Amino acid sequence: MPRRPLPSPAEAADILARRRTRPAHRPPPPAGRGLNRFLKELDAKYGQGPGALQARWREIVGAELAQRTEPVKLSRPRGGGPGALEIRVAGASAALIQHQAPEIVARVNLFLGDGTVNKLRIVQGPLQIKAGKAPPKPSRLREGPLDAAREAELARSLADAPDGPLKAALLRLGRGVMRRGGD
Repeated sequence: MPRRPLPSPAEAADILARRRTRPAHRPPPPAGRGLNRFLKELDAKYGQGPGALQARWREIVGAELAQRTEPVKLSRPRGGGPGALEIRVAGASAALIQHQAPEIVARVNLFLGDGTVNKLRIVQGPLQIKAGKAPPKPSRLREGPLDAAREAELARSLADAPDGPLKAALLRLGRGVMRRGGD
């Protein structure tokens, strides 16, 4: 087989000018476009999570329980099936919440779908302050004195008590109760 001679530099430039080169690689599409479809499939498969619970927790469990609890996370097993809901409980009311666990699980399942949660995990700790709902601060404003007749009535009721810190504390308590109208 005869060897073909290599082209000269001028011939090589001519050949390259006539041939089309490969097109440049396109950059990949934005990640959000590919993830959006995937997230929709996951949402359809696994449903709503603790975000939906937090938004409607007061409606699900009632106002009384919502003051003492908040949902933290919803754990699902890898193989599928019902999961566990972890809720944070304020202070010593965990024992009360433990007794109401079956009712809470039933209410959550009504919201998320039957068989979504079968177990309630209770964690004691401080509740997060919800946006726009800061706890009311105790009023430290000094209230005015009692009128003379009420002050005399309070002094008469404590006349038999010995002088000292106990009597002073009872006077402060009595004034506070009378100011609030709790005669």
